[in-house]
Amino acid sequence: MNVRPLALASLACCALFATASAADNPRSPAEALAGLDPVFEKFMREQHIPGLVYGVVVDGKLARVRAFGVSNVPAGTPVTADTAFRIASMTKQFTALATLRLRDAGRLSLDAPAEKYVPEMRQWRYPTSDSPKITVRDLLSHAAGLVTDDPWGDRQLAMSEGDFSRLVAAGVPFSRAPGMAYEYSNFGFTLAGRVVSNTSKTLYSRYITDSFLRPLGMQHTVWDYAAVPAGERAIGYRWENEAWIEEPVLGPGAFGAMGGLITTANDYARYVAWLLAAWPPRDGAEDGILRRSSVREIARPANYAVLRAADDPSGCPRTQSYGYAVIPFSDCVLGVHFGHSGGLPGYGSNVLFLPNRGVAVFAFANRTYAPASRVVRDAANLLAQSGAFPERIGSPGPALLDMARVVERIYAAGDVLSAPDKLAPNFLLDQAAAIRNPQLAELRKKHGECRLADTQQSDNAMSATLAFTCDNGALKARVVLAPTTPSSMQTLEFMP
Repeated sequence: MNVRPLALASLACCALFATASAADNPRSPAEALAGLDPVFEKFMREQHIPGLVYGVVVDGKLARVRAFGVSNVPAGTPVTADTAFRIASMTKQFTALATLRLRDAGRLSLDAPAEKYVPEMRQWRYPTSDSPKITVRDLLSHAAGLVTDDPWGDRQLAMSEGDFSRLVAAGVPFSRAPGMAYEYSNFGFTLAGRVVSNTSKTLYSRYITDSFLRPLGMQHTVWDYAAVPAGERAIGYRWENEAWIEEPVLGPGAFGAMGGLITTANDYARYVAWLLAAWPPRDGAEDGILRRSSVREIARPANYAVLRAADDPSGCPRTQSYGYAVIPFSDCVLGVHFGHSGGLPGYGSNVLFLPNRGVAVFAFANRTYAPASRVVRDAANLLAQSGAFPERIGSPGPALLDMARVVERIYAAGDVLSAPDKLAPNFLLDQAAAIRNPQLAELRKKHGECRLADTQQSDNAMSATLAFTCDNGALKARVVLAPTTPSSMQTLEFMP
């Protein structure tokens, strides 16, 4: 489809509108980060949260960590960056990554029936005669047709491995046929944990600890609440009748694969920094924990997408789908990003990754189902809108830079036929030189001579919006290469 230059220019204008003010008046990173404290303090007060810690990771480092309130209400113990919180369903990322690690090692297939690795599933009765068998991929992406089981699943953390085996062997009722819709299932992710245990020949918690937690230096991240020294625990509370009531301790057990991890802000920041380091794709040695491409795989949409109406002051709608234990989003403020919440009796948490900015924000709270996703998103929006953490856009590769110089020559000559060997077969069929050249003449009359700007940006190797500095103002040109060798140009659209 051909897009006329004016229409494309209008789209570019609208896309840039949301970030124009930040680009014109950027704040320093330190100023932007310091501005987050009041946001989290206000959230704590309004949500009746005893204690909270939040962290911001930037370019592999914990750039800011702040703790508020208390971890133990009667004792008045202050929360610190080393206070241990349950992170509930944020655990699922580790189970998904463990599954991908085993996949990479050739020990399982995501598209194999899960019953291949969990024999107790083999006798299940599916809801229809044409239902496909549940795959490992279905478990990781909540597409298995199992009923959404919050809050039932949250109370199962202490279930023994033996009891879980018996539960699975007895069969389960289905909400729908597998593969038909997204439906969040803690039970399904516990099955994924059993896949990890059976294929690794060791308990899922041991495999995750040995494969990820210890190599990342997460020495204070555990599965058993009793393993945390009493003075370092964030005790979980619910807000009831204008008072904080201590919740019972949960786990450990089979359901820990869906929500059993206990960690600190300082420890968790190590994981966040490691995950972000998988972006952007690049040459270079791997770290031996998990291939960068497999890390990035968890953020790739694997289930049905929806469009959510704007629910924050930015006023822009947001696309949302589900990957493997993370929710990929895209909107007009944060661009492409992903994250996940955690909620258990006594706890609420959230993490949001902005890979194209090298930034992530997370928060842990010790109140039942504290809605941390809202305040974490508010914080991320503030950081993005501050202008201090812009999206990282790469430089064009050699083929694009060569074509950029061709475009410069075409503009200078006022004739697209001045470089006929660089035009893809579609180029003149889509719009003849007799139409293109008069448009070039009008641009030259208005802007005068134009030269490629010193710096150019592109987010991929095959297309770019080139910037020109001109005698009168500036000019841009959208260039898309064709899938040919040698390189040729399938699209050239100047944008005044």
